[in-house]
Amino acid sequence: MSRRSVGELSRYLLEGRISQRGCINGRRLSSRTVPVWSSLRPPYALRQLHTHSEPAAATEAAAAPQPAHVPLRKQLKEQAKQAKKLGKKKTKGDSQTVDGWELTVGIEIHAQLNTSRKLFSPAATSFNDEPNSHVALFDVAMPGSQPLFQKETLIPAIRAALALNCEIQPVSRFDRKHYFWWDQPSGYQITQFYEPFAKKGHITLLARDGISTEDGESVTVGIKQVQLEQDTAKTLAQTGNVHWLDFNRVGVPLIEIITEPEIHHPRTAAVLVRKIQLLLNTVDSCVSGMETGGLRADVNVSVRKTDDPSKKLGTRTEIKNLSTIKAVEDAIIAERDRQIRQLEAGGVIAGETRGWTIGSKETRRLRGKEGEVDYRYMPDPDLPPLVIGNDLVQRLQTSLAVLPDTELDKLVSHYGLTPKDALSLITLDNGSRVQYFYRVLALLESKLQAEPDISELPEVKSYSTLAGNWILHELGRLTTYKAGPLASGDLSFTQLGECAQVPEEELSQLLYHLYRKHITGKVAKELLMAVYLGELEGGILEAINSNDLWFKEISQEEYEALAAEAAEGEDKVLEEFADEQKYPQGKLMYLVGKMMRLGPTERIDPAMAEKAMRQWIERFHGR
Repeated sequence: MSRRSVGELSRYLLEGRISQRGCINGRRLSSRTVPVWSSLRPPYALRQLHTHSEPAAATEAAAAPQPAHVPLRKQLKEQAKQAKKLGKKKTKGDSQTVDGWELTVGIEIHAQLNTSRKLFSPAATSFNDEPNSHVALFDVAMPGSQPLFQKETLIPAIRAALALNCEIQPVSRFDRKHYFWWDQPSGYQITQFYEPFAKKGHITLLARDGISTEDGESVTVGIKQVQLEQDTAKTLAQTGNVHWLDFNRVGVPLIEIITEPEIHHPRTAAVLVRKIQLLLNTVDSCVSGMETGGLRADVNVSVRKTDDPSKKLGTRTEIKNLSTIKAVEDAIIAERDRQIRQLEAGGVIAGETRGWTIGSKETRRLRGKEGEVDYRYMPDPDLPPLVIGNDLVQRLQTSLAVLPDTELDKLVSHYGLTPKDALSLITLDNGSRVQYFYRVLALLESKLQAEPDISELPEVKSYSTLAGNWILHELGRLTTYKAGPLASGDLSFTQLGECAQVPEEELSQLLYHLYRKHITGKVAKELLMAVYLGELEGGILEAINSNDLWFKEISQEEYEALAAEAAEGEDKVLEEFADEQKYPQGKLMYLVGKMMRLGPTERIDPAMAEKAMRQWIERFHGR
């Protein structure tokens, strides 16, 4: 056979044929470009794997109409609606503990690294481009191709390991993990099973992270190792027992994070996965989370009697490819309960791999010990040891981004946010929402400093809590409407915290006037909606001026008159204020709300209305 050019070999990969002797056909391959992905015609760039023995049956099945794709979020929402309609209640198995039994969980997390190149080839990493448009010869195991380690992939991997408090190993090595499946063309995966690049780390989970109450204020989970490895090709299942393969993903660099089996409650396991995802995003190691397939989790579950004198862990089962935080908790609960039922019935637990479907109440068996694969790990002869210098580690350590726990402390102690709001702020939009918060806050502070008669800035918590509340709750309210132009208007934030729909300049201007009581909260919400819909051409200030939306507060005498009018006929309510030691705040707010309804709402300050009502009650009781 004559020698073929690289171009011909590449085209063969997409549309060539192999002769009976295992060689490339001698004909000259077409140089036409790969057609664009189309729902009307399967792309040439995807290999079709027909496992059915009858071509006619496969063709007939492929021609059958396919059901419309339903997004996962919509599926979950529909399931929740159905559960509510049927009046389903939580079962006993939803609890975090079962009397007399101890649960033990270990987790393996696979995360795609934030790199522009694959692990062992110069092909670009791409998740949204045309299928099979970024494939190097080594990615598909073309004869004679060699792995070439891309050094840039090491940087985000080390950052991730440092964020997990791991010890970076000066020398690590790559191994081959052998198995045969269509998503791995070479017949093996390159990983670091024996000598990973990072070991002996730990992560601390706090009560504010949402761990199980049984774990107390904090729990520390050990990280056994972090290793580099390749991702596999993406399999797209079709009707008729047909599968298409997208090799854009094969060879994409992953890190596998393996925890010690030190987790004993399902909720804590889910919190750990969420916190690791947040850590990886914070240090810019992994920018796509579970919702986009950039992070996947496998959990190992075992149970044992709490009074077992041997203290040995029970036989573990592994649940593969959990793709949401909730799935981690639900799958562990289901598997724990299954194992306990089986042991209480006198059975034994088989070491096996199991699967989980969202919305299910049971795990399902995938394969048992008799089906386990001997991966025949061996050192990769084509790759030298990976040597990491201490100077690189130190430089990355000192340049590491502020970690979530430190940022949470700052948001709570310095800016006055609640722990729940602070956690939401740093987790939303892959960390971009908190950057937006800082940008808005900086502009708001500059507006306060620019006031001509100000001697010093107000306490930061007085306006940072206002900004945090609006950025979390009022912005969220914009996208919850079910009709009109807002139905599909999700907010989008850049990694730097920029938002095109609600620019930080507009929101900071709005919050400034709200904070200084130049406008009411109702007016501020209407202005925010107008900004979101793109209806303000001249900006916030122009809209307030042109529509005369400035707050014109009523006088003190009018507040007192409204308080007296609201209290009229409320003798039973007023009697509850007789005891100064038991001040019914709820009843007070009821009376304040009545004041707001009786008067011109757009001219009433709720704080002043509450003050006037308190004074009226004090006079009523002669105090």
